[in-house]
Amino acid sequence: MLVVTGKGVDRARPLLALLEASGISSASFSISGEPIIDLVVRGARFARAEKCGFVIGFGGGSAIDAGKAIAALMTNEGDVLDYLEVIGQAKPLKNPPVPFIAIPTTAGTGAEVTRNAVLASPEYRMKVSLRSPLMLATVALVDAELTYDLPPGLTASTGLDALTQLIEPFVCSRANPISDVLCREGLWRAARSLRPAVESGRNPVAREDMALASLFGGLALTNAGLGAVHGFAAPIGGMFSAPHGAVCAALLPHVMELNVRALRERAPGGESLRRHDEVARLLTGSETVTAGDGIAWVRDLCRELRIPPLRAYGISVNDSSVLVEKSAKASSMKANPIALTAEEMREILERAL
Repeated sequence: MLVVTGKGVDRARPLLALLEASGISSASFSISGEPIIDLVVRGARFARAEKCGFVIGFGGGSAIDAGKAIAALMTNEGDVLDYLEVIGQAKPLKNPPVPFIAIPTTAGTGAEVTRNAVLASPEYRMKVSLRSPLMLATVALVDAELTYDLPPGLTASTGLDALTQLIEPFVCSRANPISDVLCREGLWRAARSLRPAVESGRNPVAREDMALASLFGGLALTNAGLGAVHGFAAPIGGMFSAPHGAVCAALLPHVMELNVRALRERAPGGESLRRHDEVARLLTGSETVTAGDGIAWVRDLCRELRIPPLRAYGISVNDSSVLVEKSAKASSMKANPIALTAEEMREILERAL
């Protein structure tokens, strides 16, 4: 069995000990930072050499996505570009991956229940997906206690990623009754518990709420889609050393504001505008608020949690044109509730700086 972890294996040692005690031999493979394409190719080659018949992803979204990709590439040889979106041919996987178990230790990405793995391509300076229904985990083990020791900063950024992945599927063009139920339940939990989880990491109610919010967000985006926040996050993550959750957090209030403005101008009677009002009610707990109050709530939350602006990662106004061009091609952008103009996209980026 191959156990894919984050940059260190220390947190996985109890898992490795349990496997050994059960008579299951294992090998470990570490992912330092977000997974790059060449690294998961090496991981698949290593797993085959070790004769692993099973993969566990133990850690944050990077370790889980890497584990999913390794499990898929172990049984689908050839050029990985054959299967990648945007920069490749996006061909379907020919063979089912080896069995895969996802064990998240953060509450943010929902990667344990998504059917894609987000991989970085340094050559193209992009983050793209390896995607297939076959890549759904055989089992997802979600235990909030594994997040108790997550530092406040990481709790904040991953938690805001979870919040984003509840808001975007709820307002996106592919929203549906299944994703709606998940988003509504997740939003009120995240709204009441993200701050307490940051302030007191061992708060069991807050940690359970955020683990569920992350899980529901992963299920929702898989069944609906995302939007401009993740559309921007893909090229930003490929071009700059910027954590995914922190990038989403820096973008979220600005994307919400520009989406609402564009909807009021070009689709004032549409369902998505009404849904932005409902998001505000779910976040604030008030029945009298509208979309603008929800945007203010998110902006205030980001300020309280000290989310850095995009310029903290070396991004400047000079990068706007190329980021807008790349973001427009990102798969997540296709489900945004309204098609944004290049000028609106540029405004979002410059406000997030």
